[in-house]
Amino acid sequence: MTRALILAAAACAIALGGCNNLNDPLSGPFADMTPEERTAYVDAAAASDLFEIQSSNLALSRSQNANVRQFAQMMISHHSQSTDQLRASARASGVTPVPRLTPMQTKMMNQLQVASPGTFDRIYMTQQVRAHELALALHSNYARAGDAPALRATASAAVPVVTQHLAQARQLAR
Repeated sequence: MTRALILAAAACAIALGGCNNLNDPLSGPFADMTPEERTAYVDAAAASDLFEIQSSNLALSRSQNANVRQFAQMMISHHSQSTDQLRASARASGVTPVPRLTPMQTKMMNQLQVASPGTFDRIYMTQQVRAHELALALHSNYARAGDAPALRATASAAVPVVTQHLAQARQLAR
């Protein structure tokens, strides 16, 4: 039930496109959808990484912009590393990650797959901003209040990386 509520809130936040103060991920609509329970956090973080990797693989093959392709390659590299870190700390915390896209992420992937060449980069970068806003809220909150020390450390380490990704995504989305 909790997981379903979290995923529904995440879908609503992504669909609505943001919050009032994007510099503070713990305010606005993201504040109430960041789990503090280890299994829900691991599921959300694994889905986030999976979306980043899959959407960025698509961007590598579809983007017409060298800067967007460079960003996509960085996403694949960094999110592959964070998946490995998440997997290790999840196991240490008694959780087995099962990466799967949320329904909203699946819809976003479908949008990318059918995007015309002229709109692909804009759609991809807009989605990257939204996905990283959500990821920043997720990791920031769990680092502060999560229930498993190993996962809190992983979340804490993810925050500056996601912050950097968000800044780059916003710049490329302009």
